[in-house]
Amino acid sequence: MGADETAEAGETQAPGTDAPGNALEAHSLEALSARIHERHRDLIKVQKPHVAVANLARIIDAALKLSNRHGFHAMTLRQLAAESGLSMGGLYSYLDSKDTLLLMILAEVAHAVEAELGSAPQAVRADPAAHLNWLIAAHVRLSEAMHAWFVFAYMEAKAFPPEARKRAIDSERLTERIFADVIAQGVRQGVFAAEDPLFAATLIKPLLQDWYVKRSKYRERGIDAQTYAAQVTRFVEGALAVRGRGDAAAAI
Repeated sequence: MGADETAEAGETQAPGTDAPGNALEAHSLEALSARIHERHRDLIKVQKPHVAVANLARIIDAALKLSNRHGFHAMTLRQLAAESGLSMGGLYSYLDSKDTLLLMILAEVAHAVEAELGSAPQAVRADPAAHLNWLIAAHVRLSEAMHAWFVFAYMEAKAFPPEARKRAIDSERLTERIFADVIAQGVRQGVFAAEDPLFAATLIKPLLQDWYVKRSKYRERGIDAQTYAAQVTRFVEGALAVRGRGDAAAAI
């Protein structure tokens, strides 16, 4: 990762110019921290929700920034407490180990991906080509709104302990399966030509990852999230030989 990518990986959310406001609001640091608090009430010792959510946001923000600078594996809880402005005792009111925090973050990323990609309108679902277009745009939009979270999950994966690595792999496979099911539907309807829909989906995934891992490279070329999603859609449609959608294949 180059210096520009490393620097922008520390952003907890993307600028509002590249993603719709509702996506940014739904996946803001505060909103995501509130959902983490809701799912981990049995672990978090602080009783007042507004206090707990605010401090969780500080902890997660600090963890993402420290991981961007030094790597999550090298980060200590003492560094995390100092960066978040909490005492060690205060930090332990929210988590008992780094691994617990890691699983919180990964679970929230996985939940957000599953919820977002599963929210296509029924009219879109009826048209495999439109559905595939919608999925690509939705994934790029989500990774823009949760940029630091996605970069964290991607860059730190090699150092994850076994349980966290399994969660990350399961999340990636779920994304691939969602795309594969839409491609398979398109094949059945004669819209797509793909011998192996799941393999086709695994080839789409790196195209989606390239946006959030190398975003600064595209921004230097004047390519924003919406343009990137549109270009990936054209490329994928051409590769899948979409029929009845203009001259997409010939344009590749």
